[in-house]
Amino acid sequence: MPNAIIFGATSGIGKQLVGHLVKDGYKVAITGRRQELLEAIKETHLHSVSTYKHDVQDLEASVSAFNAIVSELKTIDLVIHSSGVGYENPKLEWEKEYDTIQTNVLGATRIYDLTFNLFKAQGFGHLAAISSIASLRGNRESPAYFASKAYQVNYLESLYFKTKEVKGGKVHITDIRPGFVDTKMALGDGIFWMASLEKATRQIYNAIKRKKRRVYISKRWNLIALVLKVAPSWLIKKVM
Repeated sequence: MPNAIIFGATSGIGKQLVGHLVKDGYKVAITGRRQELLEAIKETHLHSVSTYKHDVQDLEASVSAFNAIVSELKTIDLVIHSSGVGYENPKLEWEKEYDTIQTNVLGATRIYDLTFNLFKAQGFGHLAAISSIASLRGNRESPAYFASKAYQVNYLESLYFKTKEVKGGKVHITDIRPGFVDTKMALGDGIFWMASLEKATRQIYNAIKRKKRRVYISKRWNLIALVLKVAPSWLIKKVM
């Protein structure tokens, strides 16, 4: 039986992925800040799920939770990082910027590092992390969120380069870049090309199973990504 961890499993994409993994025979350790939500997921999946209450902003707790899960499951085949926050913050309120950085930069980095070091020791493993198409450019309404996603993308690419250090080619990194998905993370009104949570999760899980290096969700966001990569800053400033 393969083993997986989902960081940020109490809602949205993380929660939806639990069912896909259990259906494919995984033993899944799930984490989140609200114990009652974790327990509700566990009740749905009986003996396939174990729960760990955990806040990714508590870096020492991340180490403790990670080590406890590894102690329980022994080896880990897949780690999914689905924990994140984002705000529309045009006034640059520091509390919102700080919360975003704490979760999306510091918290994510701690999980990434723990995961990679475990996989390097094991000689195998797959890290799949939810970043965002927001990683491609800046944004006047949500500066910290867009910048934090750019950080994640570059860090994940760095870990991909580091897989060269592990013989056998059995450590994989998947960077998942959703556009707008119908979750609480969808910022703004009149949202463009909103994908249902079910559709997005299905495409994400297919990408994980195929061990894709990177993927845009839904697939049509590949077109937007191409435009964002080449558009000059003066044009984006004018239209966004």
